[in-house]
Amino acid sequence: MIEMATLIAMTKLSLYFLLLQCCTNLALSQSLINFLPGFQGPLPFELETGYVGVGESEEVQLFYYFVKSERNPTDDPLLLWLTGGPGCSAFTAFAFEIGPVNFKVVEYNGSLPTLVLNPYSWTKVANILFVDSPVGTGFSYAKTPLASLTGDFIQVHQLSQFLRKWLADHPEFLSSPFYIGGDSYSGITVPALAQRISNENEKDIQPPINLQGYILGNPLTEPIVEQNSVIPFAHGMGLISDELYHSLQRTCGGQYAIIDPSNADCLNNIQAYYKSVSGIQIAQILEPICGFASPNPRELLTGHRRFLSQHPHQEIDDPEPLPPPFIGCRNYGYLLSSIWVNDNDVQKALKITKKIEGRWMRCSLGLPYTVEIGSSFSYHVNLSAKGYRALIYSGDHDMLVPFFGTQAWIRSLNYSIVDDWRQWFLQSQVAGYTRTYSNQMTFATVKGGGHTAPEYRPAECYAMFERWILHDPL
Repeated sequence: MIEMATLIAMTKLSLYFLLLQCCTNLALSQSLINFLPGFQGPLPFELETGYVGVGESEEVQLFYYFVKSERNPTDDPLLLWLTGGPGCSAFTAFAFEIGPVNFKVVEYNGSLPTLVLNPYSWTKVANILFVDSPVGTGFSYAKTPLASLTGDFIQVHQLSQFLRKWLADHPEFLSSPFYIGGDSYSGITVPALAQRISNENEKDIQPPINLQGYILGNPLTEPIVEQNSVIPFAHGMGLISDELYHSLQRTCGGQYAIIDPSNADCLNNIQAYYKSVSGIQIAQILEPICGFASPNPRELLTGHRRFLSQHPHQEIDDPEPLPPPFIGCRNYGYLLSSIWVNDNDVQKALKITKKIEGRWMRCSLGLPYTVEIGSSFSYHVNLSAKGYRALIYSGDHDMLVPFFGTQAWIRSLNYSIVDDWRQWFLQSQVAGYTRTYSNQMTFATVKGGGHTAPEYRPAECYAMFERWILHDPL
């Protein structure tokens, strides 16, 4: 006999789906994509795009790309991936980081840029939802000026609505192990969203989401701690002299994020630091610095919370080809993406139903966005107490959110170590270092990785993700 509590739960869920079916056409629009301009032949993976309306009157329409797992969609986990910024399109992850395609980076000749398969796509072992969030990002849009106003808490609230509506429309994934992932500024929003979903599950909000954990790469978490770690990182990497480093320590007291304007000695040393790193590509210190996308290292040491918006993933608005020497710069691919996505045939193929104002931008840095979460550390505390799994990884050549700072806040969670610092390998070569804690949190470095590590070390990051998501040791 079915227990009364079970019967009540089943009835509630049935009523929820019945109600949802009445308004699904209002809430969601979706299309299966079999061909993409610039890609030869039919897509060898299942791609769906669409919009989900959120808000009381669905005044915000969030656009998404969904790729089914190439292994076993029914049994494999579902991953919601959020790109940082805030304001960088999900297409960044789809085409440059963990998604199924990459651009063939060759000199632009006036024809449509070419897409090729990414052999290290995380969709080989997971179903992945790439969402243009917050509103105003990529192809997501607001129906009213008021609805275009967004921020940390609004974004998290709207993503929770998005996810429950999307899952209700895709009930085959309701029982899938669910994870949330992202990098850069997503270090703020991913933990907050994970906690919101967990809290809503406890309140029996339907449909239930089978949340298992979260994944973060070079995540902004404790901005002051992370900004204070930049100078020790620069010293450790040999970018500044021992003498300057020790003088910085002495005159600034290790506090480089907020500096007393009356401390002339500290300010002079900071200026000397700026001079030493002025020619360094801070997203990956070994790569060339490109004039069309060069950040100002000074941003790392200010109190401006949106310093991540200005990292080297800034948008290139000029659709004209760059001189051949710039092809060697990673950012050349961003130019190709702007040309490709702004093509009318491409937008038709992606089933874009709302023409956005102006040109599509990979990163929309002028959003009316309010930073409300000063630190996401408390969310990690709460999620750890609830037993959720976590993978935190750092490209070890990123000077924007250095692994020094990430390690510092992880240590301050005060969980015991269950698998101490060791190398992890790919094809018999050291791919990085890792440590696992008793709160089911794994930290890993990716050797040679930059700020968005899968973009710089795709094979290593795929191996790391595959092992972790399948509960295997790195």
